[in-house]
Amino acid sequence: MTSAREEAKWNRLADSMTYFHDHFKHEFAAVYELADGSFAKRGMSLPMYLRMAAQLAKGLTVHHTIEERFIFPVLGKRMQMFKDDDVHLKSHEAIHHGLDDLTALIRKYLDDPTTYKPEEMRACLDSWREVLFSHLDQEVQDLSGENMKKYWTLEEVERIHI
Repeated sequence: MTSAREEAKWNRLADSMTYFHDHFKHEFAAVYELADGSFAKRGMSLPMYLRMAAQLAKGLTVHHTIEERFIFPVLGKRMQMFKDDDVHLKSHEAIHHGLDDLTALIRKYLDDPTTYKPEEMRACLDSWREVLFSHLDQEVQDLSGENMKKYWTLEEVERIHI
């Protein structure tokens, strides 16, 4: 039986990733909620709202870039789901198709604010919401101490930087 302190060490990667992923879920939910135009009732202009949406896209892109360059290559040595062309990278691809569409919409609306359509913005977000949220949850589950014990020693897990 492991101590609470040892379990915390095993779960360090999942806990760290949860912090980032919860932030993205919150940010996505806010962008989605305000897409109906209610951003104006909260004192935001359309450009302010669009900057918020752009920040979500940039944040996810940076997060995934770090994972793909520094974390997945280490994990992928023993964990199939983190190897090239497996589940997490495929999820990233699908999410980034959605982010590309979102970025294009943001540009369109910034270029001509009269073209803003709440239903178009929400449809764009809906098109990749499920893959994003499923991916965020699955990645944390795959990094859980319970799962990491199948592939690594505690000493090895402690050396993985996140």
